[in-house]
Amino acid sequence: MKKRHVIAGAVLALLPLASAHAMDVATFLAKADALQKKGMMALFSGDLKVLKAEIQESGTRLEAEIKAARAAGRRTAFCAPGDRAAINSNELLASFRTIPPAQRSHVQVKDALRTFLAHKYPCR
Repeated sequence: MKKRHVIAGAVLALLPLASAHAMDVATFLAKADALQKKGMMALFSGDLKVLKAEIQESGTRLEAEIKAARAAGRRTAFCAPGDRAAINSNELLASFRTIPPAQRSHVQVKDALRTFLAHKYPCR
């Protein structure tokens, strides 16, 4: 019985690490391309929720970076007007596709999103 509790505890301890695993751009684009091929049926795919969640999580992390930079008196990576940056999915995917294919598996979505936002909302 004790062994089960130890295993259950280990699994529960690792759950936050699994959710913190960031998606790379190659995986993101592969899922996005597969969804585009499905057309309207993509609305029923679980991958749509996965991609939306990845962008939201990446945005939340970038928001924390911006707050930390401002608190430390440093320049921010981008300067979106208002509280939230408007993201057009076609523009975002086009930006991600500018990353050379050989590098896509080494670039996290958060980093690609930061670059996209820095180009769209430069600080002046």
